[in-house]
Amino acid sequence: MRFFSALFLFLIAHSALAEDVERHAVQLKGERVQGGLIFGHAPGADSVELAGSELMLSADGHFVFGFGRDETDSKMLKVRFEDGRMWQQSLAPAQREFNIERVDGLDQSRVTPPPEVYQRIRDDAALTRKARELQAERTDWLDGWIWPARGRISGVYGSQRILNGEPRNPHWGVDIAAPTGTPVLAPAGGLITLAEDDMYFSGGTLFIDHGHGLVSAFLHLNELLVAVGQRVEQGDEVARIGATGRATGPHLDWRINIGRTRVDPYLLLDSSP
Repeated sequence: MRFFSALFLFLIAHSALAEDVERHAVQLKGERVQGGLIFGHAPGADSVELAGSELMLSADGHFVFGFGRDETDSKMLKVRFEDGRMWQQSLAPAQREFNIERVDGLDQSRVTPPPEVYQRIRDDAALTRKARELQAERTDWLDGWIWPARGRISGVYGSQRILNGEPRNPHWGVDIAAPTGTPVLAPAGGLITLAEDDMYFSGGTLFIDHGHGLVSAFLHLNELLVAVGQRVEQGDEVARIGATGRATGPHLDWRINIGRTRVDPYLLLDSSP
């Protein structure tokens, strides 16, 4: 009898320990590389901090953060649970090698804009900053991702572009070359926060906010099919590919930001478009 009583108590204790471990487990998914996006889940968490800054946390313990193109330093991720327990881990992104691309034959006014368009460029930048300010509790990114268009990859994240011989800022998205009019689909659900058909550099431009400050941007569009404030679901047709703004041919430039951090959309999908 004593044996069975002891066994019974052991099983109860073991079950409680398993539940406790599960309750305080932290799962991290995504590539820990420069430009990588990390999706976290910590059931029972009360708060999550990355390098001293608090991350947005869903009611069921989901959070997301990313590594920038040039990040090399470790960041401390801290999770505080509702019962006061702490979990922490130091995270450092693996370094990547980025391509150097040369693009010649561009209109020089689009490489070095004339002074008379500076105000227009500043106005465009203000619009994009405002569109990225939303911090919605939605977690549309939990449903996974699909390619927003089909075509040939013609440009990659992090590549350094030299336009007409002048080094420019790195490229922040993945370019998908396809004929003008090719459909653009929502890679994940979300809310339209920007829909402009004629921005100086990016031409037809569309933003989808996926929640927690995670935003997809689509550039050089020929036609926009949605409006600001509209809800879209994954796979909905939202625009059509074009060659507007500073573009040498029809293609979609898909970019993703998490807050101010620019990450690589290509890392979210296993296959090519």
